[in-house]
Amino acid sequence: MLWSETPIHFIDFEGSRTSGILEFGVVKLQGGAIAQTRTRLCAAIGEVPLADTAVHGLDAAGVAREKPFRTEWEYFASLRESGPLAAHFAQAENHLIKSVWAYPRVSPDFAQPERTASEWGPWIDTGRLYPQFFPVAGEVALERLVAVTGVQGELDTLAVEHCPPDRRHYHAALYDALAGALLLLALLRRPEFAETTVPWLLQMSTLDPQKRGDLQQTDLF
Repeated sequence: MLWSETPIHFIDFEGSRTSGILEFGVVKLQGGAIAQTRTRLCAAIGEVPLADTAVHGLDAAGVAREKPFRTEWEYFASLRESGPLAAHFAQAENHLIKSVWAYPRVSPDFAQPERTASEWGPWIDTGRLYPQFFPVAGEVALERLVAVTGVQGELDTLAVEHCPPDRRHYHAALYDALAGALLLLALLRRPEFAETTVPWLLQMSTLDPQKRGDLQQTDLF
């Protein structure tokens, strides 16, 4: 299950449990490249704090005419069935999607092939992979990693092609998803990762030793 032969869905959400998911961005990686993207705004389900609006630029009035995120069940369940989900520091995305749907449909367990699972994760997590395998001192915030890996120019070019004109900046869902996807590609295109598998990526994205061990276990019976 080489990483380049399996669809990987890089996801970013803007919003919170209070406001609900106000925007999503999805980048499908396949064949070692960006194959498809999708994004849209979503109606708020609660108050949108002013502090949040100051970060992502979205407020309740601006998304009031949009359909709520919950109408995307079929799309996100299908993503989980076809390949693993990915994010930059995936705990936030996992937390938000579980606040809408606790579980996906029964789907392949991409960490342990030939098994099935009914969880959104485990996720491929660039926020966990980079500190382990890329010599970057200090914080590994998305914008900083994009700068030090030299993919900012490519990101801005892709944003013109894929992102709405007013959402071509950090803290816009598809822009951030594209940034994370480019970071993953930059890491996996290094020669030492040529034969990287999806199960290994999922294992290395899990820092908890017990959880990582559980992912590495095989069925002996």
